[in-house]
This record gives sequence, structure tokens and C-alpha cells, in this order.
Amino acid sequence: MKRLVCLCMLCLFFMTPVQVVGAAGNAATAGPVNPPLLDSLRQGGYILYMRHGEATVGEDRPNPVFTDCSTQRNLSGEGRRQAAALGEAFRRLHIPVRSPVLASPFCRTRETAELAFGEGNVQNDPFWIRIYRLSSDVTPSEREDTLAALTSVLEKAPSSGTNQVIVAHSFPQGVGLGEIPNLGTVVVKPGGQGNGYEVVGRISLAELLSLR
Repeated sequence: MKRLVCLCMLCLFFMTPVQVVGAAGNAATAGPVNPPLLDSLRQGGYILYMRHGEATVGEDRPNPVFTDCSTQRNLSGEGRRQAAALGEAFRRLHIPVRSPVLASPFCRTRETAELAFGEGNVQNDPFWIRIYRLSSDVTPSEREDTLAALTSVLEKAPSSGTNQVIVAHSFPQGVGLGEIPNLGTVVVKPGGQGNGYEVVGRISLAELLSLR
């Protein structure tokens, strides 16, 4: 009898569907990278928004000094290895990247971008501090203003034949581009000024490294 009950429970476990929850309302769900998307990235015309590599445990100080990394969480050793591997994958896959790569002024975002794409190819962009602050206590009005500004940034197409890379922060669940894992990439297709943008894919670091 006990054996029969156990078998029934196993059957129920394997028959139960797995629910996949999207990170944001307008976001494509994560999944294997399809060849047409990779081919499109090689042609350029996208914004590739990625979160920094793995950071050390702890918290940033309430008012971090961006020129003083001791006031912030920084990349761990694994985070540095992740960033270097990501850059190698971009070069191996022949995905063109517009210079400069834009990075939030935090040390962990700048270092991620520099390790992946070269120290001389990175430009600080203070706008992404506003995205970082979405995960703290901001007013509804501040959130709305930040998301409107985000749209005006992401709807602008990069130069022909290139992709604009942005290294910054994750969003709160269900907000903007949604939650992003360490060095996960959100593939954004700009619609042009005044036409918004579309999230056409999400690529994890493991998926990117597995591509050939």
C-alpha cells in the first residue's frame, strides 16, 4: 500500500506543469537563444542591457562615493571571471558592439564593462543611478519619471551595424525591464524616437557561453 502511495505521488510530481513567470509585462520570457536572434544581433541595431557580474555580499553605503569603491559592493572573483567570459563570447560570436559601452558609475558596473569590452571603451553614464534607486523607497512620481526617461533612452536606435551595450543594474520585479540575473542580457529593439521599444529576448550568461 505504501509503495502504491509513493508511486502516485511521483506521478503527480512529474505531471504538474512548471510555471514560468515573466519579469515584466512587456518582456520576453527567458529561453534558449534561437538562431535568428543571434543572426540579428550580428547585423546590429539593438540595445543590449545587462546587469553587472556577481558582487560581494553586503550592501552599498546609503550615499556611496562613486570614486571610492570601499563605499560599495564590488565584483567578486567569480564576477570578474564572468565578465571576462562574457567579453570573450561576444568576440567569438562576432556580435558588434558600439563604442563606448555605457556603464553605471558604480565600481562593479564599470569593472564589469571594462573586463568584458576593454577599459578604454567604457563611458560612465549617471542616468543608470536612477535605475539602481528604483529598488529603494522612491515615490510613485519618481518611478514614473524614471521609467519615462528610460523609454526615451531605449527607443533610440544605435549606429547602423552595431549594438549599444549598457552595463547597469537589475530592476524590481514587474518594473521596467524586470529582474535580471548576474550578467543576464535583455535584448531591446528600439522603435525610434517617440515609438518606444520592444524586449525581444533575454539571454542568461550560461546561454550566451553555450552558443556557437
